[in-house]
Amino acid sequence: MQEQTLIFIAASFLLLSTSRLGLSLWQWRRVSLNGGLAPIMLGGLRIDAHQIAVLAGIPALLAPWLGHFPLFVDITGFWLQISWLLLVLLEVSTPQFVYEYDTRPDRLYVQYLQHPKEVFGMLWKGYKPVIFGGIGALGLFGWGGHILFGQVAPDAPVVWWQAILLSLATAAIVFLAIRGTLKHRPINPSSVAYCGDSMLNTLPLNSLYSVIYAIYSQKNERSAADVYGDMPTGQVNTIVCECAGIKNTNPGIPTLHHQAAAHTHTRPLNIVIIVEESLGAQFTGYLNGQGLTPQLDALSKQAWNLTRTYATGTRSVRGLEALSAGFPPTVSDAALRLPGAQSRFFTLAQALRLQGYSSTFIYGGEAHFDNMKSFFLGNGFDKIIEREHFRNPAFVGTWGASDEDMFNELHHHLSTSSGSPTFTLAFSVSNHSPWEYPQGRITPNGDPATVDNTIRYADWAIGQFFEKARQSAYWDNTVFLIAADHDARVGGMSLIPLKHFHIPALFLGGTIAPRQDNRLVSQIDLAPTLLSLAGVNLDHPMIGHDLNLPRTGGRAMMQFSENYGYLKDTQLVVLEPHRPASQFTYNGGDAYTPQPLDEALQREALAHALWPNQVYKQGQYTLPHLLVKQ
Repeated sequence: MQEQTLIFIAASFLLLSTSRLGLSLWQWRRVSLNGGLAPIMLGGLRIDAHQIAVLAGIPALLAPWLGHFPLFVDITGFWLQISWLLLVLLEVSTPQFVYEYDTRPDRLYVQYLQHPKEVFGMLWKGYKPVIFGGIGALGLFGWGGHILFGQVAPDAPVVWWQAILLSLATAAIVFLAIRGTLKHRPINPSSVAYCGDSMLNTLPLNSLYSVIYAIYSQKNERSAADVYGDMPTGQVNTIVCECAGIKNTNPGIPTLHHQAAAHTHTRPLNIVIIVEESLGAQFTGYLNGQGLTPQLDALSKQAWNLTRTYATGTRSVRGLEALSAGFPPTVSDAALRLPGAQSRFFTLAQALRLQGYSSTFIYGGEAHFDNMKSFFLGNGFDKIIEREHFRNPAFVGTWGASDEDMFNELHHHLSTSSGSPTFTLAFSVSNHSPWEYPQGRITPNGDPATVDNTIRYADWAIGQFFEKARQSAYWDNTVFLIAADHDARVGGMSLIPLKHFHIPALFLGGTIAPRQDNRLVSQIDLAPTLLSLAGVNLDHPMIGHDLNLPRTGGRAMMQFSENYGYLKDTQLVVLEPHRPASQFTYNGGDAYTPQPLDEALQREALAHALWPNQVYKQGQYTLPHLLVKQ
């Protein structure tokens, strides 16, 4: 085998193992509680062997035949240097990514690179030391790679029978390394998952492998059945309908049903959903968090306050699909980004259009981000008000105009709307790294550019808006929902860190009586509840509960990376890729008690994990007049 390939293999193992060891020492408290270094480092050798064999396999196979040609040596050197730089780049990027998202780089890493303007602007403003440090490390390692395997002399020629033997031996080694096992299923991330801490289960991976696997896994949208196991379609629909209390009225749309509003008004009320970026329960005072939200705390006493609401995911697009469409989470990407959901997909706007509503999406950034503009305009929204439409914004940061500017546009929109009722989805941007907001609104605690201070600013902006809203003509004929899209920096030493899915959810408006509601609520329950509060009677396929109706207990579902969680009362069932389901009693915070698996509850969880993917692929999450005839 050619000398430069051998040097590349050795250097790559050293790089990846050293990086993995450093990450493990950084997270030593969690590592020490979950079996120590051995499963991470040994599992990492398997994954690294796979990745390095993919990169070096072809040069190694050809080396006995072509290694004595200078041109082949030059081409191989170029390829190995590019591969080396990719390995280095992903490993250098990993600590900051773990800090932000509690996992190695994955498909989110790729998704963010599709929006270079916003992402590089964020990095430049908030992470200059990280950028310069990363560039320096990349340059240093790149120079080292060039010296080690970019300037190697050709091999001596070998006789043909030696070339055959070397090629066969190399082929066997490369095949076994890439496959990673002699068992039926080739190596994948679940092969080295070893504990109940999702972040630690990514440490045996290397980051290039993690990203490539994420890209590979997204082909043709991921199938929940391939990941968690299958169930007959009829059984899935039956379980989901029974849990939602649905009697289906259309064979082409399995969950289509009529929802009669629990409230009546002389005219249907305007509906406003205010989506607060990353404002998890951990930051609030009234939900026993850090107490950074005095305005929201005060509003909670004047609102229908849902104290046990859980988000469906960890990304804005996941929260937006739940709040605007009532769509549950899937192991696939969120509906906003799926090609088959860009039209004829149910949203509140699709349904409310039939009731004479006009619908608007208001966002302080650029609405093409995360495909929001395409999804919303393709599915019932009449108008997008984004950054370029804002009138004299007070402050524009990396992600767009500040929260107060978004609320000013919302107030103007509601004040000038007349005639038909309106549905407005308003999405804030300020509470996002690099933590930018106008000066003079709050008194920062320490460094102004922190998540805590941005939460304080976001809360201030909420209070300013509702102070104006209460004095406005639209207050008495509008129902408001304030809800977070997800928590910030979701992670923890559990398969599903439930405390980081806990979010605030408040219904307010002139017709809303203050009360505290301690039932378990999913983010997908909020949309049907809004319709009922507004006095809208209609047919829809949402499986969320109308919380206006008496109901004991509850359930919530959430997707955390590759894991699916189904919480019913205090029982949490977790589905993991290609592994048996597990069950816990959730006692709050980080307290989980393992339980024997309840097979009926496991089937219920599996049905809810399978159903969204099933109806998406069949075009069945829609309305009758939009249904494509099969």
